[in-house]
Amino acid sequence: MQNKLLTSFLILISFFVISCENKVDTIKNIDLLTLPSVTVKDDKTIYIDSGRLQLVMSTPIMEQYNNVDVPYYEFKSGIKARFFKGENDTVGSISSKYAKYTNSKTLWELKDSVVVINEGKDKLETEVLFWDQQKDIIYTDRFVKITSEDQIVLGTGFESNSNLTNRKIKKVKATLYLKNNEN
Repeated sequence: MQNKLLTSFLILISFFVISCENKVDTIKNIDLLTLPSVTVKDDKTIYIDSGRLQLVMSTPIMEQYNNVDVPYYEFKSGIKARFFKGENDTVGSISSKYAKYTNSKTLWELKDSVVVINEGKDKLETEVLFWDQQKDIIYTDRFVKITSEDQIVLGTGFESNSNLTNRKIKKVKATLYLKNNEN
């Protein structure tokens, strides 16, 4: 019985040894500089200034890259952010399916189904949007759709302050009025 048990054990060990292969070469080929320095899953960031809620941002995954010439944060699964003026007073929101933030340039790059809503409930939709926080401007050279209470404006190229209150569409394609102005 002991011989059978020992034989079975040796055969089992032989299978493990034979099935193992040397993975060291694969590990050596990984460039550590291409890997994120920090990875955070299901992140929720809350920013409070002077005791007042300013921002709530959430993302399924955030990766921080510090080992590159220009460090950045990448949100490959997108972001959602709500901006506040106090505890419950939402003044805007932004969402996209991809985002990248470069800290040294204070620049956000948002891609894929970008939606921005301001305090007046005006909605901007585009596929690519840049937000330069230092200059307080948002801009794109792509197609945009802006929906407000009384009109929809379609065009290509856009620039505005971050509140969407001083906006300019560079090439207006159409303006659709939603309310009849007749008495």
